[in-house]
Amino acid sequence: MTTKSFHPPQRILLGPGPSDVSARVLAAMARPTIGHLDPAFVAMMDELKTLLRYAFRTENELTMPVSAPGSAGMETCFVNLVEPGDKVIVCQNGVFGGRMRENVERCGGVAVMVQDDWGRAVDPNKLEDALKANRDARLVAFVQAETSTGAVSDARRLVEVAHRYDCLAIVDAVTSLGGSPLEVDGWGIDAVYSGTQKCLSCTPGLAPVSFGARARDRIKGRKAPVQSWFLDLNLVTGYWGGTSRRTYHHTAPINALYGLHEALVMLQEEGLENAWSRHRRNHLALRAGLESMGLRFVVPEEERLPQLNAIRVPEGVDDAAVRGALLKDYGLEIGAGLGAMAGQVWRIGLMGYASNARNVLCALAALDDVLGRLGAPIERGVAVHAAQRTLTA
Repeated sequence: MTTKSFHPPQRILLGPGPSDVSARVLAAMARPTIGHLDPAFVAMMDELKTLLRYAFRTENELTMPVSAPGSAGMETCFVNLVEPGDKVIVCQNGVFGGRMRENVERCGGVAVMVQDDWGRAVDPNKLEDALKANRDARLVAFVQAETSTGAVSDARRLVEVAHRYDCLAIVDAVTSLGGSPLEVDGWGIDAVYSGTQKCLSCTPGLAPVSFGARARDRIKGRKAPVQSWFLDLNLVTGYWGGTSRRTYHHTAPINALYGLHEALVMLQEEGLENAWSRHRRNHLALRAGLESMGLRFVVPEEERLPQLNAIRVPEGVDDAAVRGALLKDYGLEIGAGLGAMAGQVWRIGLMGYASNARNVLCALAALDDVLGRLGAPIERGVAVHAAQRTLTA
């Protein structure tokens, strides 16, 4: 049998990521490939670092995209900042706090866990209690926007608590960057990582990171070598850092970086605050529609992430059957629950380019139809109108 070219179906991506990618970004990725040390490409790299500093709200010189997905951004932070024997306070209120713990332990560190209920924000008082009980801790790590539950934590306050006990703060901003307020310099974040496939509206495969001065000093002063050769910032910065002659480290994903550059240009054109407001506005419209149907959110309103909406599956409804029907009949993808929430929630993303009024109304109409056909206990025919009233208010 002769294998033919792959042509993916057209989808509306309203899950936890990846999100829809604009035609401008896809077109940018189709531009001619040039060498990763070509002067034109190096100039583009400098622009990319400037654009990322704008998105992160930072002047950190060490701000760049790691040539791998968001999970590698996480690992970049941990392998560079955690040495064997280091004690790290890890806040967990969902799946991704657990992944932080795994990183700490694989680096030879000791993870002290601060646990909060899934679907709730990290409690700063619990963090402070843990720091009081572990005065030798060197780092605090937490997720600002927990993708598995749709909860957002108060990153500014958590960083303040960490610094009060002379700890550096590592922040997961995979789902928040570009969609929710994030002030790396204003909040004093020491190390932060994200991904390109969510609110930045780019394809998966790159991980923006930024390191402040205290984190850079910690990396330079390490006693043990960085566990990973590929992610060792002492080596990577020879390629990405500074304005002098670049040192070869690896062959960068050239066309993917074209796409990220274009996505960040689009973010700059819209304005960061405007992007935050757009995500909030579309969330409120979706919320109005879902609640009018009788569906319930997992997260309390004041701790709710606008771009990732976790909704409880109604009693007696088959989670997978609904998601399957949405994909088959409408080409619309929403996410399932993870970990302890598997089978209990749907995760509806309104991220980046996908966060628009058309997708809100489409998702509500499709859910109304599918849930109605499956006999779910909902109020039919009201969701779209409720969302429209919010959008036009």
